[in-house]
Parts: sequence; structure tokens; C-alpha cells
Amino acid sequence: MKTDWRERRHRWDLRYAPYAYVAPYFLLFGVFGLFPLLYTAWVSLQDRNLLDGDAATFVGIDNYVALLTADPYFWNAMGNTLSLWLLTTVPQILFALGIAQLLNRRLRGRTFFRMGVLLPNITSVAAVAIIFAQLFGRDFGLINWALELFGAGRIDWQAGTASSHTAIAAMVVWRWTGYHALIFLASMQAIPTSVYEAARLDGATAWQQFWRITVPMLRPQIIFSTVIATAGNMRLLAEPLLFNPGAGAETGGSDRQFQTAALYLYEYGFKKFDFGYASAIAWLLVIATVAITGLSYLAARRIRTD
Repeated sequence: MKTDWRERRHRWDLRYAPYAYVAPYFLLFGVFGLFPLLYTAWVSLQDRNLLDGDAATFVGIDNYVALLTADPYFWNAMGNTLSLWLLTTVPQILFALGIAQLLNRRLRGRTFFRMGVLLPNITSVAAVAIIFAQLFGRDFGLINWALELFGAGRIDWQAGTASSHTAIAAMVVWRWTGYHALIFLASMQAIPTSVYEAARLDGATAWQQFWRITVPMLRPQIIFSTVIATAGNMRLLAEPLLFNPGAGAETGGSDRQFQTAALYLYEYGFKKFDFGYASAIAWLLVIATVAITGLSYLAARRIRTD
């Protein structure tokens, strides 16, 4: 009888234990991920004030129609978001590949440098944004001081679309490049050395080895980093918000030149208290993030292995 019970318990363990191990994740995701998404979708169908939720009225898809057909500020915010996505995602991946390649060599103090590249990522985003706002200051910024040394004039980084996007992109690239570099470095160390030895015997240069062996063999990691960078940049909020601190910071400049979609959502939800409209923005941003992430995934997969 004891033997039958042990065999039955062993079968149950093999069959159901894996589900028990992953159940906490799905439970937490359901409470803190899926439920907020579904509730936001319901709120997006209402005319609802954040300060008076009991007075909400059902309006159907009116919020979505207004966003897509009669709100130029929304499309301006989406355009800024896409611009910053291009200015941040590609440099992050390229710089991370270069840094990982350098750290993969035999250098003195490799551990110190490997730890150092992660410091920007663990730094407070508020501190990073404030410091970079000072660096790109119009009158006393270090960047303008350096430009004047080379005979260039001062730039009002916050005033223009291209200049403000460049400054914000610099924050994001500086903060996240080290994170992706460590991912690439760990994968580079798993590539068999025999592959490089065979390439050297065939006369391949270091540059050819990097582009024809290292980069193709890192394709899964490049895809992962591209997806992570895309998802993060599509919800960019703190950097543009703190780049121009003070009253009206949520508009992203005097002409909304660097207001992202997440910042526009913040403006409507927590400044104008129009929670229904803000929820519609959130869901359109979710759809756009999924679409652009999918396109980034397909583009990254097209890295040739030959």
C-alpha cells in the first residue's frame, strides 16, 4: 500500500510540480499585469474624471475616435516617440556590441571595467536626467562650452526638435548601453574558440571575424536586446519630463517638441485628470509598442549568418 502511494505521489510530482513552480509568476502577473490592463481597457471606454470616478459615463469608442481623428497633439507625441526610438535603439545596440568586444579581450582590470559599464544602469533615472539637463544647458552647459572651444556657437538644446531629441537620446543611450553590453559579453564568452581559430587559419582578419562570426552568433541576444530597448523607449517618460523641469514640464517643451506618448498620457491622466482619455492613450500605446516590437524582432532576425 505504501509503495502504491509513493508511486502515485511520484507521478503527481512529475505531472503537476512544474505547474506549481510557475504558478506564482502567473498569479502575480494576473494581479499586477493582466487585471490593470483589462481595467484600463474598460476605463478607456468611459468619460471619467480621476477625482470623481463615481460620475463616470460610458462613451464607447469615442475616446479612441477623438485620439485618432481630432487630436494632433497625440500624433505629435507618437512622432516624437518614434524619432527617439530610432535615435536610441540603434546606437544602443551598436555601442553595446563594440564595448562587449573590447571587454572580451584580455585587458588588465577586466572585472573592474565590466562592473563599471553597469553603473549607469543602476543610477537613478531622475539623477541622470537632471545631470544631463545641466550638461545640455543653453547658457552654462558643459556641451555648449565644449562646442565653443571648437568655434561652434551655443545651441538651445531644449528649443528645437532635433536638438532636444539628441539630448534625450544621449541620456537613454548612456544609461542602457552597458546593460546590453554585458548581455552580449556573456554570449561572446560562450562562442567556441575553435571557430575563431579556424577563421584565423583561413586568413580572416579581426574585423571579419567580428562581423562574420561574432555578430551572427549573437543574433538571439541582439533580438532580445532590440525588443527590450524598443519596449523601453516606447514608454519613455522620466527623461523628457525632467529634461525641462518646472511648470508645464509635461508638455515636453514650449511647442511640445519632445513630448512623448507616455508624457502625453501623463499630462491627460495626472494634470487634466481625464482618466478615460488617458486610458485610451495607454491602450493605443500598448498596440503601437507591440507592433513596433514585432517589426524590430523581424528586422533583427534578418541578420545574415553567412
